[in-house]
Amino acid sequence: MSFEVVEKFVSINGEGLRAGEPAVFIRFRGCCLACGYCDTMWANSSDAPCEYMSAEQIERYVLSTGITNVTLTGGEPLLQKDIGELCERLIDSGISVEIETNGSVDISELAEGEKRPVFTLDYKLPGSGMESKMLTSNYEYLKKGDSVKFVCSDTRDLERAGEIIKGYSLKDRCGVLISPVFGQLDPKEIVKYITDNRMNGVRLQLQLHKYIWAPDARGV
Repeated sequence: MSFEVVEKFVSINGEGLRAGEPAVFIRFRGCCLACGYCDTMWANSSDAPCEYMSAEQIERYVLSTGITNVTLTGGEPLLQKDIGELCERLIDSGISVEIETNGSVDISELAEGEKRPVFTLDYKLPGSGMESKMLTSNYEYLKKGDSVKFVCSDTRDLERAGEIIKGYSLKDRCGVLISPVFGQLDPKEIVKYITDNRMNGVRLQLQLHKYIWAPDARGV
């Protein structure tokens, strides 16, 4: 059992319900989508440089940092064959595990397992070019500690986000986050949309790491 790790580092969570908290990031190689605004395209190709690590080596690295939150990201982490075993191993070691997934891969097996990670799912809006790939059956497995994240390129995306949030009663299931594509949509537009539509329980989210460091910085 080995995992294709393109990056591992300690920073703060830049987004999600744990935004601002320290976390260990394990970024895996490969993705099944090609979003127009993707900021980790370099990690998505099958030939991206990577380090092959066993679950034991990843666990050892995470424990060596002294940080108790780990974010498994990508690429698309759920494409890693033995991701469930890795999650179990980390959780058994006292680590709180979050999986950032693009919303197109089935989460049911992990979500119904005894050793359950936290999920942050994207819903890819029209501006991504990937909306047709979304697996909305995942929503029945979400819990309050999970979240669905909408990254908006324009006001059309905002309106579509509103339809999905309402249509699937997401505010009753989990956290709901709306973010702008960095540099494309003014966050004030999201504030206006949320307040005009009285979207109680929905959060505006900015990608903290892109304001603290350069937007294209790696390892942060």
